[in-house]
Amino acid sequence: MAAAVEGSGGDDVGGACQHHAQRSVCASRAKYREGRRPRAVKVYTVNLESRYLLIQGVPALGVMKELVEQFALYGTIEEYNPLDDYPAEEFTEVYLIKFQKIQSARLAKRKLDERSFFGNLLHVCYAPEFESVQETREKLQDRRKYIAKATSNK
Repeated sequence: MAAAVEGSGGDDVGGACQHHAQRSVCASRAKYREGRRPRAVKVYTVNLESRYLLIQGVPALGVMKELVEQFALYGTIEEYNPLDDYPAEEFTEVYLIKFQKIQSARLAKRKLDERSFFGNLLHVCYAPEFESVQETREKLQDRRKYIAKATSNK
């Protein structure tokens, strides 16, 4: 497993897809924009958001059931599975969870990213590369419908 991480061009863990790497804290935010705890800043477009969430940093203790129960608090889960071939830190696992609705995935990502889970900090990120072309098309059509509805009410 360590060879897969090193073979990814010297990138950090999560180097299989560069957008899955955890970012450092943004130091250039205006004082009035800072929250209670420092955060990294990343802008998500409609195409970067997804119903698929990649969860990194899960301890390799056989806690998949507990992980799924934790994420199910935020919405209906269609499917979930471990990603054995995805590069991970030693003694940790990576899981992929697909939610029924994108709003559930947004909420779960916001609430569970950088949370402690069995002694490790979880890193939760969107995984749009697991979407099919049809799922991406539907996601963009839903967004167009939402924008049309929101602008027609004004």
